[in-house]
Amino acid sequence: MAETESGIREETTHGKIEHLRQVREQARLGGGQRRIDAQHAKGKLTARERLDLLLDPDTFVEIDKFVQHQSTAFGLENERYYGDGVVTGYGRVDGRLVYVFSQDFTVFGGSLSESHGAKICKVMDLALKNGAPMIGLNDSGGARIQEGVVSLGAYAEIFLRNVLASGVIPQISAVLGPCAGGAVYSPAMTDFTFMVEGTSFMFVTGPDVVKTVTHEVVDFEGLGGAGVHSGTSGVAHFASEDEASCLDGVRRLLSFLPSNNLDDAPLRRTADPADRMDDALNDLVPDQPTRSYDMHAVIRSVVDERDFFEVHAQFAQNIIVGFARLGGRSVGIVAQQPTVLAGVLDINASVKAARFVRFCDAFNIPLVTFVDVPGFLPGVAQEHGGIIRQGAKLLYAYCEATVPKLTVITRKAYGGAYDVMSSKHIRGDVNLAWPTAEIAVMGIEGAVNIVFRDELGSAADPDALRDQLARDYRENLANPYVAAARGYIDDVIEPRETRPRLISALEMLQNKRESNPPKKHGNIPL
Repeated sequence: MAETESGIREETTHGKIEHLRQVREQARLGGGQRRIDAQHAKGKLTARERLDLLLDPDTFVEIDKFVQHQSTAFGLENERYYGDGVVTGYGRVDGRLVYVFSQDFTVFGGSLSESHGAKICKVMDLALKNGAPMIGLNDSGGARIQEGVVSLGAYAEIFLRNVLASGVIPQISAVLGPCAGGAVYSPAMTDFTFMVEGTSFMFVTGPDVVKTVTHEVVDFEGLGGAGVHSGTSGVAHFASEDEASCLDGVRRLLSFLPSNNLDDAPLRRTADPADRMDDALNDLVPDQPTRSYDMHAVIRSVVDERDFFEVHAQFAQNIIVGFARLGGRSVGIVAQQPTVLAGVLDINASVKAARFVRFCDAFNIPLVTFVDVPGFLPGVAQEHGGIIRQGAKLLYAYCEATVPKLTVITRKAYGGAYDVMSSKHIRGDVNLAWPTAEIAVMGIEGAVNIVFRDELGSAADPDALRDQLARDYRENLANPYVAAARGYIDDVIEPRETRPRLISALEMLQNKRESNPPKKHGNIPL
């Protein structure tokens, strides 16, 4: 302290700097060491430890470190913490700018107040203005009850920004603890959601309310755990075994994405030759059309360095979506999986693929589609569940997409599903087929049974006649050369040629320009 001429003692500059250091340390500790220890005892990291794992070393710059809540209700005026339960700012991932918020469960259980919400909104606004991804690390008990409607208004401000940023910057949510009530709708509106097995939960109403209203008894994990949302509901795109692998997954996802809708995705050098061919692909598709094969083998054989980052791996496994690179360029992959439900399109598969296609189109990521689809799944449950409306979402997404669209038909492409899966008729740019492709209104056996019902019924040897008719049907209708003769297929290729042909097509289409009619927005069949 120093004494002025008037005799008043004032703090020196060094004293003020020391005070700043003390305040910074208080902010770093959040709710205090005891609560940090409790967080660790649950197998969870703190808000700042998570940012250390997510961001490049020494790149995080904090914003609003000293913000506190302004409430005077229910004794809160006597309990204030720097940061008010959320750490916000910006940093780098692989050298690229990102904006982040990380909720701090050690402060009021990470509950959202007016000040807490305003901090999140500030970094969301900065991310949108500067064209950089927004990453939210969620760990919160929900709205701060003591603030009433003010906390609800803060949530709504965040939801609005999620919508305004959609399709402009990538938005990624990692749910690393509880996320309940209205809070769930922000992750739901972001592009990708990560969860951690055993420690993260999402639900609109908790187990106690469910028991009271419906008399169903369920625990947190069974109601809204990572397994439920990654495999059953489809709310989560990724489920990780721990927080470190979860945050590493966020970093890996970002490596495939552009920073915004005007930028290109990062181009990565690869030692994998563009002209590499894989002879094993020529023997992959079984001669018997009823036998399955793993489409992952096709994808990994074709893409750079066999590196495929699958999205929604546990949900609707009859269709595969994810990111890869071809010739160093990021691409979005959509593919049927013949080992699951024969690769049929059902409600969940249609919605899963539609959302992925729309994301890729919004961020200028070319689409590569591998087709082996016997059609849409029949059944009362599917029809009553709205397979018409749900399947139309995928059709709409592909029709709307203006990015380069490359399609490879490996085997079956039957009925309306042929049209839906990025066919030439819905603006597919390059459509290729393997010699094993069967393109027809329906499966050969079913078509023969319908078209030649009378002949088969009166034949002396119906099995022999059926075999002959099936051969004739395949030769005259259900093969790739019929479609190629009409220009619906650009070329029939050997399977081993797939990689160089796709890379060549991508290079040819890198300056593609296509747009949709001017409008406010379309009316996708939600």
